[in-house]
Amino acid sequence: MTRSRILLADDHELFREGLAGLITSQPDMEVVGQASDGFEAATLARQLRPDLLITDISMPVCDGLEAIRMTRQSQAGAGLRILVLTVHDEDAKLFEAIRAGANGYLLKNTSATDFLRTVRAALAGEALLPPKLAARLLDEFTRLARRAPTVEMTSAPNLTEREQEVLALIAQDLTDQAIARQLSISLHTAKSHVRNILAKLHAVNRHHAVQIASGQADSP
Repeated sequence: MTRSRILLADDHELFREGLAGLITSQPDMEVVGQASDGFEAATLARQLRPDLLITDISMPVCDGLEAIRMTRQSQAGAGLRILVLTVHDEDAKLFEAIRAGANGYLLKNTSATDFLRTVRAALAGEALLPPKLAARLLDEFTRLARRAPTVEMTSAPNLTEREQEVLALIAQDLTDQAIARQLSISLHTAKSHVRNILAKLHAVNRHHAVQIASGQADSP
């Protein structure tokens, strides 16, 4: 039997080792790596290519939310399943974690039986969300779908697809931080895209870039 490969990330070593022991006692899964912060988790995900990442939300240095974003931006994140560990399902970061690419969550006080059932469901491709959170996500996606892009890229053919997405959000007066949240990317990456857009369009500022891309102004 081929074992599913699992990566664990939690800053509490005793808790993490407990999960590792439970997982490795199962005939159909194994722990291939352990991380104590989000940065280490993202690094190991790229190196080890696990089937599932189970990560705590709240960790020092780099939290689980940022770990999810970094992992999803890498090639290792393409087919990876991700579960977040949380103390309770009202965690403010839980919604953001799902938006960033997590496939579900686990409560830290769950029983061993429920833990293993949830892990196997995640590995099988199921989305594991409470009804209230699923409804909130649906509302969010509906709101985004109704928001029509305000910029036609008629004068920006040299922008990448991602840069065009960023420019459309700039046209909606979103800040770099809001763009990062919207696209589930890091703030550093969002700022880099904005700089690239200004350089490619020879724009003096964000507003000028929107004008150039929509054909309302010429680049200098």
